[in-house]
Amino acid sequence: MHLMIVDDHPLFREALTSAVRLAFPEAEIGEADGIDSACEALSRARSVDLTLLDLTMRGVNGFDGLIAIRTRFPRIPVLVVSGLDDPRIVREALDHGAAGFVPKAAAKTVLTQAITDVLGGAIFVPDGLLAEPGAAAPRGSKPPIAQRIAELTPQQVRVLLMIRQGKLNKQIAHELGVGDSTVKAHVSEILRKLGVISRTQIVIETANLDYDRILSDLPAH
Repeated sequence: MHLMIVDDHPLFREALTSAVRLAFPEAEIGEADGIDSACEALSRARSVDLTLLDLTMRGVNGFDGLIAIRTRFPRIPVLVVSGLDDPRIVREALDHGAAGFVPKAAAKTVLTQAITDVLGGAIFVPDGLLAEPGAAAPRGSKPPIAQRIAELTPQQVRVLLMIRQGKLNKQIAHELGVGDSTVKAHVSEILRKLGVISRTQIVIETANLDYDRILSDLPAH
């Protein structure tokens, strides 16, 4: 297992590396102190299974670092490890392609579970971190995925298919000829109607759908 830790605080990188090694003694761990150095390291590495990323680093605005890594390395899942734990920030990180979110104050067992879940293809958010009304549908209450897909408008289905291709909001907006804010609104509605919390979970939930049939059912315009 090869992990990449991206954080501009040396002491926290050291602490995180120690925590990971304790749980996964055989893991190969790389470190980077910024987005540029992380991208260089990820480009050189033959294979990286997971990136652990801090959101708030010098020279990084908002989710720009997460977006940069997800754009250049879409096949490498990103687990955000952040000092921020506002539910709105968590959901925004997931919406920008993070595969999980762990507060820096979380216990080592939480970090271990997060790494295990994300490497297994799941989305990880600690219990209670998204505990705001309407944050997610209760477990066991969702109708079948085909029924939820049927609630989407044709344009939302097109956006869904592009999300499955790993495209970001700006790319989707360009292809559809609409504004970024319109795409963001579509993504929010897709998340709500499907009862999921992130783009990655959209991909997982819709993995077995017949997309040729879905495309053939869409209006021409």
